[in-house]
Parts: sequence; structure tokens; C-alpha cells
Amino acid sequence: MEDKIIQDTVAFVQDKLKNAESGHDWWHILRVWNNTKLILETESADALVCELTALLHDIADSKFHHGDETIGPRIAGEFLSTTGLDPERIEHIQKIILNMSFKASLGEVSFHSKELEIVQDADRLDAIGAIGIARAFNYGGFKNRELYNPQIPVEENLTKEAYKNTQAPTINHFYEKLLLLRDRMNTNTGKRIAAGRHQFMESFLQQFYGEWNGEY
Repeated sequence: MEDKIIQDTVAFVQDKLKNAESGHDWWHILRVWNNTKLILETESADALVCELTALLHDIADSKFHHGDETIGPRIAGEFLSTTGLDPERIEHIQKIILNMSFKASLGEVSFHSKELEIVQDADRLDAIGAIGIARAFNYGGFKNRELYNPQIPVEENLTKEAYKNTQAPTINHFYEKLLLLRDRMNTNTGKRIAAGRHQFMESFLQQFYGEWNGEY
């Protein structure tokens, strides 16, 4: 039963995201799913809830739906209700999807669970390191943002609304989100992996500025 639900969910997500922006496409989902399973090796939680949330967490990302943060949980719930999954788990998954993003953490978060911690770490790991760098610049290009502009300062401690509406260059995004994630990991596995990926981003930025300034 559980295997079939996961298989059906994979097929549903692959179909829904077949034309998605490449930083939030099926391959992103697959990486987050794999991260989730890795973290579950050392954490005690409802594995089915974690895996289904990983698969469905970006089924309708609010940034591609005029900022509507309810559409993703709603679509996930509508789909899961056709699979035979019990209503309590469906509601749990919807609550995680609504509260797990970095953007959500900048506002008031009233829901918490071990399963949220796990999938949140899995998703955040895909936002840092080499893939995180690639995704950041891919999305910046998608939004026609500058790579870097020394005249546009980094805004620290952004509010949720300011973060949602920023048009800053991609390099600024490192300081407004990506470099903050290492210290916001919940699980030991997430913290361990994030440490290495964080170091890689710092090395990248050093190289970037050196090349930008013609130093080497």
C-alpha cells in the first residue's frame, strides 16, 4: 500500500513538473527525496510522511503562483485524498509544506514536527553547495536579475514580505539566504552535510570576487 502511494506520487509529480523551471523541477524533487531518505537513516520519524512531503513540497511553489502560499498544500491534499492515505497524514503533510520554506521561517511559524525538521533540512541542503550555486544563478537568470552589482548592498534581516519581493542581484541572495542555512539545520546529518557545502560556497565567493576585481 505505502509503496503504491509513493509510486503514484512520483508519477503525479513528474507529470505536474515536466515544464517547471529547472531549479524547481523533478530533479530538484528527486534530490530532496534522496536527502530525506539519507537523513531518515539516523532520525526517528514517520518515513511515509517525510517521503511524500519531499515529493510534493514544490508541486506548486508560491513564487510561481503570484505568491499564493496555499496552492501547494491544497494541490498536495487533493492528490493525496485519491490515494487512500489517511486524513491525519494528509493534514500533516499539508502543514509541513505550508511551513517548511525559508520564506515561511521569516514570519510566524505555528506548526512544528520532527517530520518537518527532516524534510526542511533535505530541501535546504539542495539550496547550498555546488547545486545551490547553480540553482541560484539559474533562477536569477530566469528572473533577469544581475549577477552582481557592488552598488546594491546586501539587506540583512529581511522580513518575509521584503524577501518575497526582492529584486536584488544573485550574489546578494547568498547573504540573504544561502549562507544562513548552515546554522539553521535541524538534524545531525543535515548539519554535517551543510558544513561542507557552506565551505564550498565561501570558496566560490572568494573566487568570484577575485575574478570580478581582476585580481586573478
